[in-house]
Amino acid sequence: MRYFAVSMASASTTRSSGPAVFHARGITKVYPMGEVDVQALRGVDLDLYHGEFIVLLGPSGSGKSTLLNILGGLDVPTSGVVHYLDHDLTSYNDAELTRYRRDHVGFVFQFFNLVPSLTALENVKLITEIARDPLPAADSLSLVGLAERMNHFPSQMSGGEQQRIAIARAVAKRPDVLLCDEPTGALDATTGIVVLDVIQRVNNELGTTTVVITHNSVIAEMADRVVSLSDGRVAGVRVNEHKLPASQLSW
Repeated sequence: MRYFAVSMASASTTRSSGPAVFHARGITKVYPMGEVDVQALRGVDLDLYHGEFIVLLGPSGSGKSTLLNILGGLDVPTSGVVHYLDHDLTSYNDAELTRYRRDHVGFVFQFFNLVPSLTALENVKLITEIARDPLPAADSLSLVGLAERMNHFPSQMSGGEQQRIAIARAVAKRPDVLLCDEPTGALDATTGIVVLDVIQRVNNELGTTTVVITHNSVIAEMADRVVSLSDGRVAGVRVNEHKLPASQLSW
C-alpha cells in the first residue's frame, strides 16, 4: 500500500475541487478536571468533502473521539470555528444542534446501544419515525444484509449483527454524514471486517461522507484520506493511492 504525504500541519488538503462539507479551523477543547485543565484538542484544522471515506487514526487520548463529537454536534469546541456547509455549528444553541444531528448526522458507536425489548426492525423504526425523509426500515436492514433477521431481538443475534442493526438505524435517516466511533472495537477481526464492509457499502451506494475513528492502522487502508492525531493535534495526513475493499483487510 502506497501513501502520498499531503500535510503535516492540518487536514485541510483535499482530493475534491468542490466546497467542503466540513470546514474546521483552530479547534481546541479543554476539559476542566478539578484544579487541572485537560486539553483534548490543540488547534485542529480539518476539511471533509462530499462522499469521502476518512479514517481518523491515533492512540487512546489523541483527541479522536472529541473531534468526532464536535463534528457531530454532540460537543462544542472551547475555541475555533466549525462550519457544516453554510452552517456555523459553533454559534448553535442546544436546540439547533439537536436539529442538526437529527437532520444530517448518523452515528455508529463501539457499543451498539440497541433497545433489547425491540426487534431489529423496531430498533430502526425509532429513527425512521422521526426523520424527515427516511429509508424504509426494512430497506435499511436489507442494505446491511439483515433482511431475514429483522424480526429477531438483539439477544438472538451476534455482536456483528447487532452492530449492523446500529448501522442500519444510523443510515435510515439518509444522513449526509456518517460518524463511526471505533465501530469494530467490540468485535473480533472476522466480524469487524463484515461491519467495515457494510460501512464501506453505505459510503459507496449512498454517497454519505463517512468518518471512522480507530486506533487500528489496518483500517486506514480502506480510506480515501487518513488523518493521524497525536496529543490533540493533526500529526499527518495521507491520501491512499489505491484504497482496499474491507474484504481484503486482515489483522
